[in-house]
This record gives sequence, C-alpha cells and structure tokens, in this order.
Amino acid sequence: MNIPAFKPDEIKSFKRALIIGAGKSGLASAKLLKKQKKTVIVNDIKKEEEIPDVVKTLKELQIDYVLGHHSEDLLASIDFIIVSPGVSPKIPILQTAQQKNIPILGEFEYAYYFTNVPVIAVTGTNGKTTVTCWIHHTLRELGFNSVLAGNNDTPLSDIITNNIQSDLIVAELSSYQLEYSYYFHPRVAVVLNITPDHITRHPTMKEYTNVKNKIYQNQAKGDFAVLNKDDEWVSSMIIPLYVNKFYFSLNRKIDSGAWILTRDVDKRYICFDEEILDAVECIPLKGLHNLSNALAVLTSVSAVYNHPKQVLKAMASFKGVPHRIEFLGNKNGVEFYNDSKSTNVESLRVALESFNQPVILIAGGRGKGASYLPLRPLIKEKVHFLITIGEDAEKIEKSFSDLVKIERVQTMEEAVRTAWRNAFPSSVVLLSPACASFDMYPNYEVRGEHFKGCVQKLLTEEL
Repeated sequence: MNIPAFKPDEIKSFKRALIIGAGKSGLASAKLLKKQKKTVIVNDIKKEEEIPDVVKTLKELQIDYVLGHHSEDLLASIDFIIVSPGVSPKIPILQTAQQKNIPILGEFEYAYYFTNVPVIAVTGTNGKTTVTCWIHHTLRELGFNSVLAGNNDTPLSDIITNNIQSDLIVAELSSYQLEYSYYFHPRVAVVLNITPDHITRHPTMKEYTNVKNKIYQNQAKGDFAVLNKDDEWVSSMIIPLYVNKFYFSLNRKIDSGAWILTRDVDKRYICFDEEILDAVECIPLKGLHNLSNALAVLTSVSAVYNHPKQVLKAMASFKGVPHRIEFLGNKNGVEFYNDSKSTNVESLRVALESFNQPVILIAGGRGKGASYLPLRPLIKEKVHFLITIGEDAEKIEKSFSDLVKIERVQTMEEAVRTAWRNAFPSSVVLLSPACASFDMYPNYEVRGEHFKGCVQKLLTEEL
C-alpha cells in the first residue's frame, strides 16, 4: 500500500482547496467545499466560452475560477488539491504539486472522509454500471435504503452536500477514481474483470490491475472482498489478511460464493456455496456477460444480507440500465439495440456475443489505443454489415475491411438510415461503438440518446 504523507483529519482541517477539472465531479467538490466554508479555486484547461454553464454555476456559487490554462502560480495559495477523474496525473501542475508535497486526492476520496455508512464498491473494466445499479435495485427490493454514488450516477460529494441519508452507499469506481484513493475503506469491495482499457493512462496491464487492486487495500476483518474467479488478473489480486473472500464463477464450483451448475446442455442452475437456488432463466438480462454480472450481484448483496435465495428473487425484477444493450424496438422483424456505453473493445466483444442473429453494427468514435484485431473472428461470425463513424473509423475499417462490407458515415442520423437499408428480418441493428464519445458528443449518454431519437423517428415512420 502506498501510504500518503497526510491523514484524513489533516485534510479535513485544511481551509484552502484547488479543484482541477470543472466537470461533474469537480463542481460537486466545489459545492461541498463551499458548504464547508473552505476557500475554493476551480481550474480547468477549457476556456470560459467552452463551458458557459459551468461558469454560470461558479458565479452563482461565488466560487473563484481560472480557466484556459493550469497556472502553477495557483499552488502558492492552497493547502490541497482535488483532481477530477478525467485529468491526467502527468500534467505539469500536478507534477509540481507532488514535488512540493501538496496533497492530491480525488473527489470520491475527499467526500468519503465525511461518510458514516457502509459502502459497497464496484470496479472492473466492464459491467460496473449494470452491477452497481443491480445491487442498488436488489437492496431496495429487500428493504434497505441504499443510494447510488460514484462514476455511474451522483458524485459522492453531492450525497454529502445534500445530507442524503441511507443504510448503504453503492459506488461505482473507475481506475481514474481509484488512482487518487488512499484511505477509502469499503465494507464490500468487488472487482468484476480486468481487460485492456485506458492504455494512454495505464500503459501496462500490471499497472492497470494494481490501480484496480486499491479497492481492497484498506479492508480489514469483517469486510468482504468479492472477486471474479474466472479472471486471471482479478484472481491474482492481493487481499489483506482476515478479509472475508467471496468468489463468483461461470466455469467452476465455488466454495464461498456464486457459481453455475450445468447438468446437461439445456439445464443450468445458479448456486451459492452448496445450495442450488434457481435455473439461470430467472435472470432478467440477456447475454453470458450478464449472467456473470448476476453472480457478482448475488455474491455482493449476500455479503450484507445472508439469504441468497431471497437475494436472487429480489434481483429478478431488474430491467437493466440505459445505453447497455438496451432494446429500443422492432420494425419489420429488425431489432434495434443501444449499447452506447460500449466505450472499449472488450465492451463490443461482450455485445456481439449476446446475439445469435446477424448484426448490422454501428461502431466508432474516439478510440482508446487498443487494437481492434482481436475482434476479427467475432466480426466475421456475427456482423453482416459494418457502419463506421467518428475519429477511429479508418482504424476500424483497416481492421475488418477484408471480412465484412463497410460504409463510413458522418452523422448518427446517416448511420441509422444506412443500417436500416442494409437490415433484413431477423437481423439486429446495434450501436456498440467500442470507443469513447468525445469526438462528437460530451459523453456516451448524449450519444446514446441521440441514437435512440434517430431510431424512434425511424420506428414511427410509415412503411
């Protein structure tokens, strides 16, 4: 464990904070610090005219800001820094702050110092949003007053600022948030999987895995670590002594946790420890990846509510999350799915594996540096027609042009029209970009909503 040269109580006593990054989490930190009567400066590389809504909010809150550049002069008048997840730790102002021993921590880490309820924390490359929302839904069905916080929903700072009461906090944590996590101590910590992602930020799999492993670093006796037994990187993670270890697996029997019992090709059952709970058909979401997600949810909730059969029953009413293989409708036997949350290559693999029908695929956006070539067998098997869009269109085309017919488009409207022209009964039109959205949209949600709007317009048109 990398122990920083500060303690939470010391940070809480400081009066002057610099927030780097004026996005959702940065503004949430600013509001919390303002409520705590701290002196706050918000700094962002974007210029004032690029973020007018942010500037308006800061003015209303009477919070000072410096935009358009990261001036190291700001370091002379502050005690600590809260850095937003999207800000690279390699920018000069943060490097200089480290040299000056100025504490640097994340929004979630700082807000956690003011929590007094247990946290179920979930990380991993893929499935985090589905699993956290599913855990939250299940806890609510079981009578717990839980709240969602973190990467997928409300910044934890907003929970603290608004004094929202709960029995449990269910938090999604990205590697960027864990990078600046030091004393965060979840009651239940879950790592779903580790596959290549954010290569520009975490150049090696070992480095990426080590950052994810931080979710367990402060756990102690009485806490629960939940791990994917099927994932080599997750299985190799270091868990502190005396922490209760639970596992989940699609492929093997688990002594402590959830697993799948296969009796023949058509009969599979969900088990917990030695008990058979129900057939896999009770899981409401399609796809093998969602069966794995379900086992993670079952294991995580059972750690705090030791009645697995009741937990599984409560899970059955979950409807999924927007933008993750979200069914939009059917026209002339063609199904439409929105998977805008597919922001990396692994997410696209998971999406394609969920379908047995021929796929008309819309992919592209701002790539994260990973190769698309590992998808070649799956593209050849599953994709009937490929539509490319965004910055990485050419790279995607070079990866698959010998396997499938491809057409490049410039807009989402054009992508949907092109997909419809090439679709046929019993095929699937799937937006699963395998890329971030930032070349064309502020986030994957806006991209997904635009796609949904284009599809809904198509679905309502007369034939």
